[in-house]
Amino acid sequence: MKFTGRCWKFGDNIPTDQLVKSRYVFDPMEEIVKHVLEDLNPEFPAKVQPGDIVVAGKHFGQSSGRAIATKALRATGIGCVVADTFARTFYRNCFEIGLPALALDGATGMVDDGDRLTVDIATGEFRNETTGAVRTAAPADPFLLQMLEAGGLIKLAAARSDLFE
Repeated sequence: MKFTGRCWKFGDNIPTDQLVKSRYVFDPMEEIVKHVLEDLNPEFPAKVQPGDIVVAGKHFGQSSGRAIATKALRATGIGCVVADTFARTFYRNCFEIGLPALALDGATGMVDDGDRLTVDIATGEFRNETTGAVRTAAPADPFLLQMLEAGGLIKLAAARSDLFE
């Protein structure tokens, strides 16, 4: 699972409430995506393109297990999200809804907003095409990769009845 796109760089300690403000969580997804990460970068909701890559610092997605945050991020069309570290529930929610995620300590130090990146979730390779910098993180667990390939946990479960035997 390889993704190439423009980098959108964000900092440390970003809670799910900054991904999706609570006042929008009951709105239709078409409305929610107009506000994803807008407090941290007002250009993001208007200019994010399919395949772009979000790179964030430590503790990305902290403080809430609301899956709406990962769903809204995926609905922007990004290819994947890379962070120095993720909140554990947020990381798992990414895979469960089919949003590729890679934990790579020091990722934010390797990029600037607008850099062209290539991320391979299956191998853990992270490449900044703009600067030529390359690092490798631990790839995702094989079961999480199966979830991604199926399009999320619900689709995987629907396709594999052996999961419930």
